[in-house]
Amino acid sequence: MKRIGILTSGGDAPGMNAAIRAVTRRALDKGLEVFGINYGYAGLVAGDIFPLTASDVSDRIQRGGTFLYSARYPEFAKEEGQLKGIEQLKKFGIDALVVIGGDGSYHGALRLTEHGYNAVGLPGTIDNDIPYTDFTIGFDTAVSTVIESIDKIRDTATSHERTFVIEVMGRGAGDIALWAGVAGGAEEIVVPERDFDIGEIADRIKRGREKGKKHMLVVLAEGVMHADEFMDKLNKYGDFQARATVLGHVQRGGSPTARDRVLASKMGAYAVDLLEDGKGGVAIGMEDNKLTYHNMLDLFDGKHKPDLDLYDLNKSLSR
Repeated sequence: MKRIGILTSGGDAPGMNAAIRAVTRRALDKGLEVFGINYGYAGLVAGDIFPLTASDVSDRIQRGGTFLYSARYPEFAKEEGQLKGIEQLKKFGIDALVVIGGDGSYHGALRLTEHGYNAVGLPGTIDNDIPYTDFTIGFDTAVSTVIESIDKIRDTATSHERTFVIEVMGRGAGDIALWAGVAGGAEEIVVPERDFDIGEIADRIKRGREKGKKHMLVVLAEGVMHADEFMDKLNKYGDFQARATVLGHVQRGGSPTARDRVLASKMGAYAVDLLEDGKGGVAIGMEDNKLTYHNMLDLFDGKHKPDLDLYDLNKSLSR
């Protein structure tokens, strides 16, 4: 192996640039050449590929987003798209690939490995919904961003004695809502992994008001329903002076936290080590604070398990 390619795919996540930096500098330290691929698999097929040097990744570790850009490219799910990408890998003499992204990105990496080009995946997604890793790159930063918003919303909620329904990202996973809800002191957390009854939530809000609470915060994962819909259903049980706030894509941006920078750096360097050992079709994780890797097929069959103890903890702390 002489040349490694790097691409970022799917939704951007804070810490992706730190991972790109780590892959590049670890590879260069081992005497390998590194090539960046713009716009994910779309850029791979288009040949939007260029050499990366140590200076190219300088002043990147603190920046959010991905300087390699990202794009959806469903055509790569078909063999025709994969073979076009392999043509470009051959053209540029790239022997192996590091793919930073989520579940969909891993499918492409596995297909390339099956075609003879070892690819290693790094979990870059704010949703924290990848199996066999305690945390994904970008999750910690996203939660910190949500907390900052919740703290500000709390001020206006108290001033007007209102109930706020705050919708956070997480279509299939409630991790952001769970962590931000506990850390933000929310009265209620609503996630796709737990059933809920809006009537019961309304009763708890009423009891909180009777105890003298000046505000009520409900943190809602987007995978459950839209905040406006939840607010309308809640208002059928009384006048809660409810307001809905959708935090949206602000959760993806911003300078990565120290935790995300370190996580990305460890994983990026480890990816190069695995490729050097001839590993491919595997995804890196961090389990019990130790770097691990698993076959991507295991990830597709596995299911992410959120820390639902946080849900129960919040029930007891928010009385």
